[in-house]
Amino acid sequence: MKIATHTLGCKLNFAETSQMVRSFLAEGWQTVDYRQCADLYVVNTCTVTAIAEKKCRTIIRQAHRQNPDATIAVVGCFAQNEASRIAEIEGVNIILGNHDKQRLKEIYDSHAWENDARRQYISSGFDPKSFDLSFSTGDRTRTFFKVQDGCDYFCTYCAIPLARGRSRSATIADTIAVARQIAQTGAKEVVLTGINTGTFGKAHGESFFDLIKALDQVEGILRYRISSIEPNLITDEMIDWIAQSRSFLPHFHIPLQAGSDKVLRLMHRRYDTALYAQKLQRIKSVMPHACIAADIIAGFNGEGVAEFDKACRFVEGLPISYLHIFTYSERPNTAALRMAEKVPMQERRERSAVLHEISERKKSAFYQEHIGEERPVLWESDHHDGMMQGFTDNYIRLQRQYDVDLINRITTCRIEEESIVAPE
Repeated sequence: MKIATHTLGCKLNFAETSQMVRSFLAEGWQTVDYRQCADLYVVNTCTVTAIAEKKCRTIIRQAHRQNPDATIAVVGCFAQNEASRIAEIEGVNIILGNHDKQRLKEIYDSHAWENDARRQYISSGFDPKSFDLSFSTGDRTRTFFKVQDGCDYFCTYCAIPLARGRSRSATIADTIAVARQIAQTGAKEVVLTGINTGTFGKAHGESFFDLIKALDQVEGILRYRISSIEPNLITDEMIDWIAQSRSFLPHFHIPLQAGSDKVLRLMHRRYDTALYAQKLQRIKSVMPHACIAADIIAGFNGEGVAEFDKACRFVEGLPISYLHIFTYSERPNTAALRMAEKVPMQERRERSAVLHEISERKKSAFYQEHIGEERPVLWESDHHDGMMQGFTDNYIRLQRQYDVDLINRITTCRIEEESIVAPE
């Protein structure tokens, strides 16, 4: 039996997809590429933007065309929030929200899907206290490790709390036990993922800072990256500790979302531009070589021309390395739907293009300032026309001639312009 998966959205989804697949592999199933014929297709979905939902529908239809007799399971955030819409798509048999998706193997085994192609099992119930520690497999170099789920912030533009529930996590002791399992797989680098990672430990009287200090002691894992952390949750003490830690890398992803205080207030973000700038300046003061990425939304409600110009000037002045840019799209059941002063979609797209140009300039400047430096690189197994690639500690992707003996090894490498692989 063959299973194919396609994961949309955040790194947390990749960890959860691997967790689902492992239960099938344990019973002799084989994984195949999503473009191949499979008995079961699994689409792990995202609901952050309308584009993500459109991609989901396209992927479902592709799977049905590939093998009309296959079972198609749609799981995750889009499935949680919009199960009835997904049920209307031809070929879909199983729809599971975030609470039930780890029961996929059990649900698949309990139904004879091949006897009725139109039969559906839908479960979008939600247990606000449930939490599973998940990690990705398949790449023995890097692992995505889910350490937290849910969010208590309810930003006005975001539907994720509706799909994921409140912030929750396991204890540090349980999390460390799974980290030791990851170390036994041979993975040298772990990316800590979550919806609002910095709120780890709330229910247990623990903190994210407590967690990373404990993870730093786990033998066998040489590198950690924090996939994302809110600016109000990364303390100066934490920044200073990361700068001297054994294994946490000088690479930060700190969401900005808007570059003006007016728009940040409309979004119900929990910081202002002054705090955001202070955090980045602190990072650069103790880790001048650090890579810092930022999320930003183009064209949110109330962002007039003057506010957007202010945002561009603010971003230009920040020591960021690149941006993740999202064109604002309305999400069902969010508070932003009730707001006036909407920005026309064409203008949102034009602003997104401006921000992309700023990001490209920032990225180019970041690369240029490190040319000639020597930095540690973890080499990956992928083969690209006789070349192999890897990331420096500060997240510059480099390439060199393929050498099988370097796979999953860290070597010191001089950064040359021709060795840099710019992300697509």
